[in-house]
Amino acid sequence: MLSSSTAVSWLLLCAFGYAAAGILYTRSFKKSLEDYITARNSQSAIATILTLMASTLGAWILFAPAQAATWGGLAAIIGYALGAMSPRIAMIPLGRRMRELIPNGHTLTEFLIARYGRPMYGLALLIMVFYLFIAMSAEVTAVGKLVRLLAPVPIWVTAIVVVGATLIYTSYGGLRASIFTDRVHMIVIVPLLLFLVALGWYTAGGAMPTIEGLRARAPRLLDLSDPAGVKAGFTFFVAILLTGLFHQGNWQRIYAARDSRTMRNGFLLGGLMVGPFIFLMGLFGLAFVGLAPGGDSSVALFSVLIPHASLWLALLLIPLGLGLVMSSSDTAISAISSLIAVDLGRLLPKASSATMMRLARGLIFVLAIPVIVVAAQGYSVLYLFLLADLLCSAAAFPVFYGLFSKRHDGFAAMTGTLFGLVAGLSLFPLPGAKPEHLLESFLAAALVPVVVILIMRPLRRSMHEFDFAKLGASVRLLDEDGA
Repeated sequence: MLSSSTAVSWLLLCAFGYAAAGILYTRSFKKSLEDYITARNSQSAIATILTLMASTLGAWILFAPAQAATWGGLAAIIGYALGAMSPRIAMIPLGRRMRELIPNGHTLTEFLIARYGRPMYGLALLIMVFYLFIAMSAEVTAVGKLVRLLAPVPIWVTAIVVVGATLIYTSYGGLRASIFTDRVHMIVIVPLLLFLVALGWYTAGGAMPTIEGLRARAPRLLDLSDPAGVKAGFTFFVAILLTGLFHQGNWQRIYAARDSRTMRNGFLLGGLMVGPFIFLMGLFGLAFVGLAPGGDSSVALFSVLIPHASLWLALLLIPLGLGLVMSSSDTAISAISSLIAVDLGRLLPKASSATMMRLARGLIFVLAIPVIVVAAQGYSVLYLFLLADLLCSAAAFPVFYGLFSKRHDGFAAMTGTLFGLVAGLSLFPLPGAKPEHLLESFLAAALVPVVVILIMRPLRRSMHEFDFAKLGASVRLLDEDGA
């Protein structure tokens, strides 16, 4: 549809246009380490809503919901949409509690080491980093495949442009740059997504041709009580809910919100408003089955639209795809920077804040190399994504139960997590196998720790109660500029 030179030129223009916006905005702010990774108490409810929506609506929404609909139907789409909403809403009480207990906090890992000690802290840190790496690789792969649908551009070229531009403004401006560019991205994303929906409606001739086609070819996709669809929807809901609780980008935004009320409103509306977009994108999967345009179900949305599209649609899809992927990628990069500053700083206690700032900025460029390498292969990282979801599911209750219970410690948290991992992995499909028991594996991983910890509780009557006042004292601001 586009020549490679036209696509690359447009790609560079849009990517570095977004980057320029982030750099220009953050030039006037002090570059203290504290502000760089936290932007503490600086963001309004509207800014919080927009940044949460932008970081949630990654490039995956152009592929995954529609593909899920082709085999799971309406029930799968609803589960996907509710799952995308749920982490933000679940984090409202968790975030409020964390701000109360650790007002000077920066990362979830600070809570982990102070509350549970090094073994549980180390395990959860590995899970968080693994998830961030897989999420970013998947996003860059998705936008690479999008551009390749529009023009003969190798995925590695798109990966270098996208990651390079995102690194430039995020490494310069930190969390503030990420949050500001999310607003810019949303100005582009929302109108273009709505335009795609309107174009899809026009292309399909309304709803009736799709409904009639589904009734003839796959009526179960319209049945909200279809067992396969319900199971798929519930799987998406559980996996996305529990995984989102471990995304460090969400915890940064907990502390970036102006106060607890702003945080609550931002996370509530930011969560609720992403659901309709996921649902609408999923409907393209039903249109793909009902209209039978042919092609690969993994690109169902484009199979419906592109045969009827012209050059200008291709030119619009590039800034849309870039906005989607850069808004989620800068969240991941900023999250990794905060982990470097806090957790590497724990290993280098004598390092100055200026040194840690340089490390936080420099190491993300090094860590981006394997992301580009993985994305350039064009592989599906779905299996690794599901594995990361399982790890988060096993750690969720053991980690967050300690925010509220005094009679819960690192031994119980570690034991519960390990039992959950064993239970979940025993049911988890092997690579290449059909995911017949995927939901059962997630439920086992999430619920076994609950049972184990509750059984252990009366058996450890001599365990000392934890003093929550210690948490606030254990975390300090990273430099005088942030005080």
